[in-house]
Amino acid sequence: MIGFTVRRLAQAEHVSYGPQSDLRVLVGDDQKSSPIRVALQTCQPAYDVPFHSHPYTEYLIVLEGSAEFRIEVDGIQKVELHKGDTVELQANVWHAFTTSAKEVSCLLGIHISSERIVNYKGGVKTDSRGFRIEPGVALA
Repeated sequence: MIGFTVRRLAQAEHVSYGPQSDLRVLVGDDQKSSPIRVALQTCQPAYDVPFHSHPYTEYLIVLEGSAEFRIEVDGIQKVELHKGDTVELQANVWHAFTTSAKEVSCLLGIHISSERIVNYKGGVKTDSRGFRIEPGVALA
């Protein structure tokens, strides 16, 4: 097709974080063919993402459920986001989140970069592309 590209959710790259969360890469690839990266993350109740940062701006939009975001700027700031809410995270700002304890949450993440770059605090293991490796879980 000329002038547009279609990506189907069923054909999107799947990254498993074990039984608690998975990610579908909707826009972007290892060849850096797009100026941004977009992924849909589905999280089981009380899923926790540790503090990390990116050297570019990231947007997170809550599509279903809710999450408490923790942002480290002049101490730890907390904000609860619900369906339809968006957080804009500036480059190099440490952030983490925990999803609702009662329901599955879905978040749309938009990275303003052709390459996914993630810096984690405190010894979190990642694969060569920066995807976090949960202990005992192989990434799919």
